[in-house]
Amino acid sequence: MALRLKLPAWSIGVLLLGPILTGCASSSTGSSASTPASNASAEQIVLAIGGESEEGYDPTLGWGRYGSPLFQSTLLQRDENLEIVNDLATDYTVSEDGRTWTVTIRQDAQFSDGEPLTAADVAYTFNKAAESGGLTDVTVLEEAVATDDYTVELRLKQPQSTFVNRLITVGIVPEHAHGPDYARNPIGSGPYQLVQWDEGQQLIVEANPNYYDEAPGIGRLVFLFTEEDAAFAAAQAGQAQVVSVPQSLAVQSIEGMKLYDVASVDNRGLMFPFPDGGSKTTPDGKPVGNAVTSDRAIRQAVNYAVDRQALVDGVLEGYGSPAYGPVSGLAWEEPSANIKDADPERAKQILADGGWSDSNSDGVVEKDGLKAEFTLLYPASDSTRQALALSVAEMLKPVGIQVNVEGKSWDEITPLAHSNAVLFGWGSHDQTEMYNLYHSKAAQGDFYNAGYYANRAIDQRLDLAMGAPSEAEAIAFWQAAQWDGQEGFTAKGDAAWAWLVNLNHTYFVHECLDIGQPQVEPHGHGWPVTANIASWTWTCN
Repeated sequence: MALRLKLPAWSIGVLLLGPILTGCASSSTGSSASTPASNASAEQIVLAIGGESEEGYDPTLGWGRYGSPLFQSTLLQRDENLEIVNDLATDYTVSEDGRTWTVTIRQDAQFSDGEPLTAADVAYTFNKAAESGGLTDVTVLEEAVATDDYTVELRLKQPQSTFVNRLITVGIVPEHAHGPDYARNPIGSGPYQLVQWDEGQQLIVEANPNYYDEAPGIGRLVFLFTEEDAAFAAAQAGQAQVVSVPQSLAVQSIEGMKLYDVASVDNRGLMFPFPDGGSKTTPDGKPVGNAVTSDRAIRQAVNYAVDRQALVDGVLEGYGSPAYGPVSGLAWEEPSANIKDADPERAKQILADGGWSDSNSDGVVEKDGLKAEFTLLYPASDSTRQALALSVAEMLKPVGIQVNVEGKSWDEITPLAHSNAVLFGWGSHDQTEMYNLYHSKAAQGDFYNAGYYANRAIDQRLDLAMGAPSEAEAIAFWQAAQWDGQEGFTAKGDAAWAWLVNLNHTYFVHECLDIGQPQVEPHGHGWPVTANIASWTWTCN
């Protein structure tokens, strides 16, 4: 393939790594492979961790929402314990009515082009993000106003406790250099600056000499965009120092590298269509609802019958944990919502109590002439979801539920996602995701609340959580929506989903590279492992 840009000589070999090594990936394992000496140092490392953003690197269009925006700074950050700490901001306050967030910013920040970063740039960024809508979800913003060079007021249409997450994820862009080409030529005040992007192949960044904080420990980063097997082979060959691998490869070993087994809230679960079939359609006319999954007994039986630990051990090779809700392990989880699963007898009793029985002895229970049978869709390109879907189907056969597993492209799944069960993946540090998955207002014909779940009492709790004065004060309402002892959206209540597992993200990292303590990571879009990348250090001479 001809390159559009002239590459430095050292990078040509990097680009060729993928095609050269793909063929040898299956012929050797990490435990027996001979690893050439790495040419990495504090000057440069190579990362093969996926995460290329096809849309580019513009935070006003959604870049950075699942991890550090790298090129841009944010007002706040979450540290390794997910506690909120300052980045560009030196302080922030929220008005008594919850509608005005006043943020003061540091006075020594510059963009990588040497221009100063001021409150006007912060105001511009948030106003632009609000105009763009979509992935940044700043639609609650009425306007952002710079009241002086280092103070900005973010004025909301209504209180929103989760707005603090916008301060954590929206990278600040320069008003003077933000335009149609910005996404592919980003300028920011983050620890690194873009040098070169060969789309579909690699991205090269260097330390930003104008970065206001301590200089990054690694001078240059080369991100390779290659398939998992080729990335693993690159690590075996000593040509990549940080490699993201699926759980099936994490069980191997690579000489000179150590495995980081990072906990995450990156979950996988079965979304159930909630209404009865034929009762409604999406705005563009797609069918909504399913006669079988609309029955709570079916949804609860699935939740109790599934052996989540077996899925962790068998499908994830032990690199994960059981999930009983969308926010397992986070501060706003309601632990009492968890159930004792792997209980087929309990599942059978739930079905019997709900009027389901196998009257013709064919192994599938029925009710009023309707068989307990439904289709479970998964993206055909994802082997982990395929294995989870097939395993769940096998676990449900003994209780009399027939699940027909089908792998399709996302283009094929999209129009079917409101009338069939789908094996989705979600997971965020932002509570807004929970709101979008379960609030009836979010059911608009897309992937948020794809099953059209609706419960007025749950809506009220989610609204109270969203409108609370602060993240801390919202927690009780988020927890009550999950389960309050009598009702909730989790398995003991409406069982709108059957959450299965949280993945552990697995990385091979060169033994000379210290990446610090990774935080509990969100869903795997972007580069969540790079959240603390400015503090990474090379420990060998």
